Amino acid sequence: MLTPEDMTTALEVIFSDLEFNKSILARGVDFNDLVCAPPSPGWFGPDEEGKRIAKVQCFSSQNTPNFYMRPIEGLTVTVDVDKREVVKLTDTGRDIPIPKETNTDYRYTTQNPFSSVGPETNPMSMEQPKGPSFTVENGHIVKWANWVFHLKPDIRAGMIISQAMVRGENGEYRSVMYKGFASELFVPYMDPDQSWYFKSYMDAGEFGLGAAAMSLVELNDCPRYSYYMDGVFASADGQPIIQPNMICIFESYSGDIGWRHSEIPALGFDIRESRPKVTLIARMVASVGNSYYIFDWEFQTDGLIRVKVGLSGMLMVKATPYENLYNVSNTKDMTGTLVSENVIGVVHDHNISFHLDMDIDGPNNSFAEVNLVKEETLPGQSPRNSYLKAKRKVAKTEDDAKIKLKLYDPSEFHVFNPPRRSRLGNPTGYKIVPGGTAASLLDHDDPPQIRAAFTNNQIWVTPHNKSEEWAGGLLVSQSKGEDTIAVWSARNREIENKDIVLWYTLGFHHVPCQEDFPIMPTVSSSFELKPVNFFDRNPILNAKPTFQKDLPVCFATRSY
Repeated sequence: MLTPEDMTTALEVIFSDLEFNKSILARGVDFNDLVCAPPSPGWFGPDEEGKRIAKVQCFSSQNTPNFYMRPIEGLTVTVDVDKREVVKLTDTGRDIPIPKETNTDYRYTTQNPFSSVGPETNPMSMEQPKGPSFTVENGHIVKWANWVFHLKPDIRAGMIISQAMVRGENGEYRSVMYKGFASELFVPYMDPDQSWYFKSYMDAGEFGLGAAAMSLVELNDCPRYSYYMDGVFASADGQPIIQPNMICIFESYSGDIGWRHSEIPALGFDIRESRPKVTLIARMVASVGNSYYIFDWEFQTDGLIRVKVGLSGMLMVKATPYENLYNVSNTKDMTGTLVSENVIGVVHDHNISFHLDMDIDGPNNSFAEVNLVKEETLPGQSPRNSYLKAKRKVAKTEDDAKIKLKLYDPSEFHVFNPPRRSRLGNPTGYKIVPGGTAASLLDHDDPPQIRAAFTNNQIWVTPHNKSEEWAGGLLVSQSKGEDTIAVWSARNREIENKDIVLWYTLGFHHVPCQEDFPIMPTVSSSFELKPVNFFDRNPILNAKPTFQKDLPVCFATRSY
């Protein structure tokens, strides 16, 4: 990874470079307002062989903390970090103005307190009169309701869930997942310009999600009664560093319903049964430069695990001479949306690949694609002309389990334990339920896509191998794509009734809009790991309803 020390070295090199300093002075930027950072360098040919490089670009923080909205366009310095020298400097944007600081400040203390435009809501909090229902033992073992799992901060993955087990009907804990974590990210920006083409971030392997984690904000990132966990990592020189309050754990109730059923009195019944859905969430936020990734692992009492990723932070923007579109004769060359005066939000993708080492009732599992296939009725068989039938196909090898999701070819995707059967004879399993996602549309021979070939499919299944944990390879910075999941799975190994790993890539296409300026409202997507014939019946049938007597009643101590 690029360490903080590497970044400091790169900045020291450029600040001592005469040509760089001349360019900054020519643009009228005060050095006290100068902020520089190294974006992902990617890999683009033999000129970069044998060097540990960092590309550096700069911004102006004059009169605003949101320097990301004030880029110094067209100035890129490539630095050899080991030799501490400038390899290349490109300076193509001196005629492009630096965007103004107007309306870029996002802090609460600087907003107009008398404005009636902003949304007003009263403070809210979920009260827990008996305290939280979960415990954390030995600093890492989380126990809640019918779940137990190990939670670990990680400098690369951010947060790792392992040894996840759920209690069955007989009271014994049953294995669901050996290890799950965000394995790699791929964030390519869609601009071929000299200052943009290389921006194809792989944030976990290049910078580290845990290394980029910052302390969570109490009551805003995490609600009351949250439990906080520190991350303890090794710095570049081997000294321990602490990321305080990096992960929070809390119970959540947003008014959702766990299950319900009612009968109308006209049928001879007067039944109204409903149960609230309370869940447990483990959360961490990776602050990777301008982008913020909010990772939630949510456990439900019905055995379901929901993994959600939220995106917020600042756009990565491009400075432009255009203040509006009224006088622009040709917008075809724009690689994004004009989100403010002189500011283009460049189109980009976010892809997050998850490593899910499933152990359903033990290590040896299989993968099946359950296709929903349209069947035609026979003449005279039924008033219906067609119906759907579920057809199950068990994957024998890795090639059988490479899945591209298709709306008009619906399927379910099951991981199951072949010899472990339910009371009725069905194999016990879990299915992965994709949420809204997006596929990478780049050419497969495009250098960024070669490095991020894990996005060629949404689902992969590989046999467990302790050296195959990172979808983009063990060493990602300046990698050429020689050690990715696409390379490993090309061996087409057997995966039936084996210790297997399920890989799922969640994706977003992001076409920026004005509402993303100066800071983006959070947008989220998720997927689920849901029991399939794992339990003999509804596992939360005996969940307790909530009554008024269970909740605190508060009264004012004084009247005015």
